[in-house]
Amino acid sequence: MNKVVQGPKFVVSEAQGVWLWDDNGDRYLDGTASLWYCNVGHGRAEIADAVHRQLGRLDAYAVYGDFANAPALELSERLASHAPVADPRVILTCGGGEAIDSAAKVARQYWAVRGRPERVHLISRTGGYHGLNGFGTSIIGMDRFRTGYGPLVTDTSVVAHDSIEELEAEILRVGPERVAAFFAEPVIGAGGVYAPGPDYFARVAALCEYYGILFVVDSVICGFARLGNWFGIERWGVRPDMIVFAKGVTSGYLPLGGVIVSGAVAEPFWNEPGHPLHHGTTYAGHPTCCAAALANLDILEREDLFTASREIEVQLDSAVRTLATHPMVREVRSGVGVMAAVELTEEALAAGITTAEIFQESRARGVVLRAVPTALLISPPLVIAWEQIEHLVSTLRASLDAVAQRHVD
Repeated sequence: MNKVVQGPKFVVSEAQGVWLWDDNGDRYLDGTASLWYCNVGHGRAEIADAVHRQLGRLDAYAVYGDFANAPALELSERLASHAPVADPRVILTCGGGEAIDSAAKVARQYWAVRGRPERVHLISRTGGYHGLNGFGTSIIGMDRFRTGYGPLVTDTSVVAHDSIEELEAEILRVGPERVAAFFAEPVIGAGGVYAPGPDYFARVAALCEYYGILFVVDSVICGFARLGNWFGIERWGVRPDMIVFAKGVTSGYLPLGGVIVSGAVAEPFWNEPGHPLHHGTTYAGHPTCCAAALANLDILEREDLFTASREIEVQLDSAVRTLATHPMVREVRSGVGVMAAVELTEEALAAGITTAEIFQESRARGVVLRAVPTALLISPPLVIAWEQIEHLVSTLRASLDAVAQRHVD
């Protein structure tokens, strides 16, 4: 049954598995895992129980200086054991945007304490999304998130997401001696689902090593089985200097993020006297959030959602590519991870058709997707079944047809 969407509010009142219910009791397929994060699906009692137990034992206490708590220590050890980073250390935060700011500050201060304070420049990629905190807004690869705020963090620049040549040219333009770090998502997510070429990251890693630039991977969207492994970047066999994580680490049940830092980058702060890292936040390492993360990781491993993700990746790719021949579709991007984008044609956009209109139509038909300026994005929970994928894609096709017909009429 079609549902008419009225007014600005869409009140989600309940969720279970891949399904949402609004405050009218109508059901919707969650085609985006909320904002890319509910990897294990909604309504997991195991995570709720772990949160309840932890609240009853130690609700919260700051992790700063020499203060710690057992869930934060256990989570850090567990994440470090899976990270493709040499001699890893973990900095916990409250989310992805905060973790990006932490990584940027660590990168700049690392060079300062190494006697190279001029190395402050940060390079990122077009389409890259790195949260909306101070550094994240400054290095984001989408102008619509950067404008209207006045001066942002200086000494940043953006290069084409798929060009090694442009990256090297920018390094040389700025001066390698001034570049602190390069930031990249394994697969660009919110910027439109763009996967790298097969040798892109190997060449990035080699370039960063050659010029002595820190390589920071933003795995906030791509981590925790979204790409079939722990942090996404493993698919390309490289070992970055830092990995930023969030979202899927708790499947969004509670806010948590962090940065995994290589031992070489941590060395001046960790072992050398006189270089404390004056950085921390009130809720970083929150024991209840860490308990949620540990329960979430248990589910990922016990149910082997890493293998399931690879299977769903193939199924989603097969289903969504059937939309490639639709007259309103310019391109379908899928096949790397459980994520996809359906890009509208220039003619459709020029005719006044918007992705927001298709998003509203799809939601009225019971499927929630994500609209960005020129595409509809798909990133369901990793517990989605084949028939639910078919339902998602057939609903999107019907929504495209309905919107196209309205503009003809």
